[in-house]
Amino acid sequence: MPYKEREIEKKYYSIGEVAQQFKVAPSLIRYWEGEFEIIRPKKDKKGNRRYTKDDIQKIRYIYHLVKEKGYTLDGAREVISQGKDKGFDKVQAVQKLQEIKDFLINIRDEINGKS
Repeated sequence: MPYKEREIEKKYYSIGEVAQQFKVAPSLIRYWEGEFEIIRPKKDKKGNRRYTKDDIQKIRYIYHLVKEKGYTLDGAREVISQGKDKGFDKVQAVQKLQEIKDFLINIRDEINGKS
């Protein structure tokens, strides 16, 4: 049986790593944490925030609403609360769309000879 390289996935991410993913300052992530109840990362004994993939999906949704769609923070809170009422998980939907977008970009780059 041939050896397959496994991609190692982290369980927790630091605030710096999360901020880097979105190309924003860590202070913005901390600010959003205070403004949106859906972001509640775990903290270690030293008080450092540890974000899970679920936390990152929620931040991605807020980022999408505020930075890409142009919602105010109040508007984004309203959209998030409406999404919960309708039983539709918009956070997961945005995450899936982002994964599809990344996949398509990778395919485009491979076709164009960029790796």
